[in-house]
Amino acid sequence: MGKTRDFGGYATRYNIKCADGRTIRPNAFDDMDGETVPLVWDHNHKSPLNVLGHALLHKRDDGVYADLYFNEETTQGANAKALVKNGDVKALSIFANGLAQDEAKNVMHGVIREVSLVLAGANPGAFIDTAMAHSIDGEDPDEAIIYMTEDPITHSFYGIDSAATEVDESNIDEEEIVEHSDKKDDESDDKDDETYGDVIASMTEKQQKVVAELVARAAIKSDEYDNNSDDKGEKEMKHNVFDNDSASAYVEHGLTKDEQKMIIADADRYGSLKQSFLAHSEELGISGDVLMHGTDIEYSEDKQAYMVNDPSFLFPEAKALNNPPAWIKRDTGWVSGVLSGTKHVPFSRIKSVFADITEDEARAKGYIKGDKKLDEVFTLLRRSTDPQTIYKHQSMDRDDVIDITDFDVVAWIKSEMRMMLDEEIARAILIGDGKLTSDRTHIAHDHIRPIWLDDDLFTIKTLVELAANATDDTKAKAYIRAAVKARKNYKGSGNPVFYTTEDVLTDMLLLEDNMGHRLYKSESEVASAMRVSRIVTVQVMEGQSRTVDNVTRNLVGIIVNLSDYTVGADKGGAVAMFDDFDIDYNKQKYLIETRCSGALTVPYSAIVIESAVANS
Repeated sequence: MGKTRDFGGYATRYNIKCADGRTIRPNAFDDMDGETVPLVWDHNHKSPLNVLGHALLHKRDDGVYADLYFNEETTQGANAKALVKNGDVKALSIFANGLAQDEAKNVMHGVIREVSLVLAGANPGAFIDTAMAHSIDGEDPDEAIIYMTEDPITHSFYGIDSAATEVDESNIDEEEIVEHSDKKDDESDDKDDETYGDVIASMTEKQQKVVAELVARAAIKSDEYDNNSDDKGEKEMKHNVFDNDSASAYVEHGLTKDEQKMIIADADRYGSLKQSFLAHSEELGISGDVLMHGTDIEYSEDKQAYMVNDPSFLFPEAKALNNPPAWIKRDTGWVSGVLSGTKHVPFSRIKSVFADITEDEARAKGYIKGDKKLDEVFTLLRRSTDPQTIYKHQSMDRDDVIDITDFDVVAWIKSEMRMMLDEEIARAILIGDGKLTSDRTHIAHDHIRPIWLDDDLFTIKTLVELAANATDDTKAKAYIRAAVKARKNYKGSGNPVFYTTEDVLTDMLLLEDNMGHRLYKSESEVASAMRVSRIVTVQVMEGQSRTVDNVTRNLVGIIVNLSDYTVGADKGGAVAMFDDFDIDYNKQKYLIETRCSGALTVPYSAIVIESAVANS
């Protein structure tokens, strides 16, 4: 058997006019029947310490009834139980959002998010009608009807304003701020009698815009209540204006900072913050208003009733230093050199045929009179390379394209697509794309043949074996020595380029002689020592390795003249950009692609230097 409820009462009643003029109509919260929501103290959602227990909701013809349970294992739950049991707290209240209401402020539908114990509630029909059991053994509890129809009422209404940045539950609608001011003439001066609406109406347009932004961060709450004591029935007004703590009720909607910024940015276009929010509410999944009953805000005499706690709200908006946004990307300075350095042909199917005349059978022979002359024998080698399509695809909602007015977002996206496509092709030429062959997006090695992994007929593989404890200086010297010695087998064109990583180049530049003098004062001196025309660092080569005969070979660098590498593309296969529009999904779609092939076409035209730990 479940736990017996601690007490019960109406969370809200239908057809009773609330303090702010709203009337909750029958069946407005029927969907909440059987739902369990938190029991909170005074609608304070800022801290979990304010959760007292939970409430089980039941629909009734005249309102929403709640069976309420305290969490007695917590200090705050036990304390709240004592207050209710002693009759110190008599009022219940609800917090609801997703409200549907008409112009007469008749609430037709909504979602109750929590029930609160409050000192005073906005709905005079929300009361505790069943007190807690006084018996020790928990048998039939004493019952008491505790009405508060004569008690004062408080109410706070929250709409959503686009200026909110950190608090994101609800929105403040500057046109629907509720004020309760019922002071006697001798208790307030003319300024206190003015409503917020009167004050706002007296402002200039510029001042109203400032206030509209302030309202987004402030919970403007006002309470009027009567102590119902022996102090001659004095009425006290409670205010806490522009207080960050009171803004804690905003967490319900869960607007992200980006969503809030979007609403702010569109305020001018729609004419007001309210209209901007309404325009975006459907796409953000927010409907209707947010209703809070029974919020009781503390006020102290030593605090100004209309203070600005955070003047930073009045600071001018931050200005973007880079429009469009700058890219955070890998170093791509090497890409253009690779693509422009290769040989380009107007056909995509490349066939290379070679006759190997290096064997003894192909040598010229001496003739002795009377002997039979022998035929020359040599081997014919051939390979073909077919093209593959390489592409990059992007899409954006057309509304977003139109709304981004600070810069040309389409041109910005297209520049990124071209930049990334070029990098991928250049990477595939040097070392391959690094993806598994089972990957659907893999660039096949028989279409764009990577120099690093090409056949030994075209790429000379030089392995540098290093001791496990080899220093950086030892490694750098070994790499330079290996590059120089491998040149005897190089048959490529002209003076090649050494493509490597920043770490390898740095170790070479830091080499010193026995006197501590730098061996190489510049990159050009290192290049001269390695018998290459220049050195180009390639970020994507960092950490590359492959396994051969169970030995891990780490890529150090590639020596090649890219004029020996041919890239072919048929007419129409060159890089092209396409735009399209998806009517059904309102999407602008962009595609950049090329269809090409690539391969080394000169035997022994590249040298790959790799390192591995020598077997001990």
